[in-house]
Amino acid sequence: MKQFFKNTRSTIDKGSQYFVVRIKRLNWRHWTAIGVVLAGLIALTVWLTRPEHVEEVIPVVSTETVSTEDVRIYGEYPGNVTAQQFVEVRARVEGYLEQMLFEEGTYVKKNQVLFIIDPRQYKAVVDRSKAMLEKARAMELKAERDLERIRPLYDQKAASQLDLDNAIASYESAKAEVLMSEADLKQDELALSYTTVRSPISGYISERHADIGTLVGPGGQSLLATIVKSDTVTVEFKMTDLDYQVSKARNVNIGQKDTLRKWDPYVTITLADKSVYKYRGLVDFADPQVDSRSGTFSVHADIPNPDRELLPGQFTNVTLLLDVREDAVVVPTKAVEIEKDGSYIFVLRNDNVVERRFIELGPETGNKVVVERGLLPGEQIVVEGYHKLQHGMKARRADSLQKAE
Repeated sequence: MKQFFKNTRSTIDKGSQYFVVRIKRLNWRHWTAIGVVLAGLIALTVWLTRPEHVEEVIPVVSTETVSTEDVRIYGEYPGNVTAQQFVEVRARVEGYLEQMLFEEGTYVKKNQVLFIIDPRQYKAVVDRSKAMLEKARAMELKAERDLERIRPLYDQKAASQLDLDNAIASYESAKAEVLMSEADLKQDELALSYTTVRSPISGYISERHADIGTLVGPGGQSLLATIVKSDTVTVEFKMTDLDYQVSKARNVNIGQKDTLRKWDPYVTITLADKSVYKYRGLVDFADPQVDSRSGTFSVHADIPNPDRELLPGQFTNVTLLLDVREDAVVVPTKAVEIEKDGSYIFVLRNDNVVERRFIELGPETGNKVVVERGLLPGEQIVVEGYHKLQHGMKARRADSLQKAE
């Protein structure tokens, strides 16, 4: 082994001596060639190991210009339809029902005769009252003449004070009797008029609730029919106290007219087939107090119903115009990002730098949302492609690329 290392060392020494001798024999041409080769190797090494040039990738986004518009804010509530007037036709006097002078389910006019109750006993009472009135008037006339005869006699001392007082009392009593008889006659004539039952309003009448020949009135069946006035109906729905507070914050008094306001709270209703009823109604009443059990208050609106498409008792969905935000800043809902710190939107500035800006949102309407604070009309917002953006980076508008092409 020692001999192996000895031989190896000897060989290296000889090679080194040979290499040194060869170097010493090189002239300037050889050294120039060697320098050129080394420079080429160095340049090649630098070129091969150079870092690749990466071009900056600028994302392309779609933008929209922030605009303002009048935004209508609606609320939806379950409601029901009620008749504007619902009247029960009742018998006010007792008697047997003799006639029915209408067709059930048809339209009747105000003061139209509907029923006839047997009037004979009431006619007899009226005739008796008339006779009593005539008797009272005759007694009044006699008492008046007696008084006229007594007065001259009293002045001539031919009649006593007692005779005059009795004559005056008789006359006054006769006058009172006449007044009582007239009142009795009016009352009896009124009872007789009640035997002819008339319609108190114009509207559609129900089926009869008593058959002909039935004893009706105070001692019997009093309800004869019902009449519904439905050419205009009332839609009733409930609003919460929170709705009230929001409306007051916007100076909107539900149920009250405001001449300074350019719009009125109107309602539209949706029918059972999901179609929207063609007529609108104005809110004309709001209950001044909240039901403590439900936390709601009643609101009414009258809606025209000339074709009787709406029937009292129907349930419907009510859409109420709650507010109109005039010249409100609106943006597409899809452009808004929401996180735990708040809502933000990307704004593309004039220098094509993207700004991540937090905004305060208002109510939504359709596919847009009102921005209360944070944006100005005319600014460019990113509506598509914002998922690849970061605050402070540059971006290009898609429409600008299309123009360049």
